[in-house]
Amino acid sequence: MIRSKDQLGVVHEFSKAPKRIVSIVPSQTELLHDLGLDEQVVGITKFCIHPDNWFRSKERIGGTKNVNIDKVRSLNPDLIIGNKEENTLSDIEALREIAPVWMSDIYSLEDALEMINGVGALCSKEKESTVLSRVIEQKFDDLKRIRVEKSALYLIWKDPFMGAAKNSFIDHILTTQLGFINSLEEKERYPVIQLNQIKTPDFIFLSTEPYPFNESHVIGINQLFPKSKVILVDGEYFTWYGSRLKDAPNYFTELLNQLELH
Repeated sequence: MIRSKDQLGVVHEFSKAPKRIVSIVPSQTELLHDLGLDEQVVGITKFCIHPDNWFRSKERIGGTKNVNIDKVRSLNPDLIIGNKEENTLSDIEALREIAPVWMSDIYSLEDALEMINGVGALCSKEKESTVLSRVIEQKFDDLKRIRVEKSALYLIWKDPFMGAAKNSFIDHILTTQLGFINSLEEKERYPVIQLNQIKTPDFIFLSTEPYPFNESHVIGINQLFPKSKVILVDGEYFTWYGSRLKDAPNYFTELLNQLELH
């Protein structure tokens, strides 16, 4: 008997490891691949772009916020893996009528490590998940954080502009892991903001996802904030809380070196 409590506190019991898994969260899809669950995963979303061979070959069941319930049902899954923030409550409730839905709810690196180990145990991949989580933990422990705190504004959307504030995984990475002061520290989650009302930050990070900011946006934002250093950042390393975290510290080290903070 496999017994696993998800991050919403729901206890799931299985007589054996799941054999038909649908993932509706891109970062967790990548995790399932890296745990060696190629045969077990039968469905993913259109945003599950890693790994590429899965993106090209696995059955796609819609987006993270508009899951094709009938298509999921046709895949006859015995486990669905979702996330409180990325998926809608209505989809999750509908999917629970099909199969158990193991839910993650992640605000910190510790939450991410707990999720990795939880999914590993649930899928009889405890050894693989334990090794992975230890590697991630060690690499973050070795990360040389900035010594002098600087303010940073992290933008995730345009028209309207939205940023990452406290009580979000991005904020945890920015502040706890990298040592920045979040310019939106007095706000919650992902607020809509007026750039002309923001105190000039030392740095402005334009994320490549979910909005696809590019170098042309860097020029435009720099004109609004000539005293800030505006830089395009890889959003996957700030938001993908699965196995991609093992490579995140190397990316963050390069980013901090680029900002000339060490």
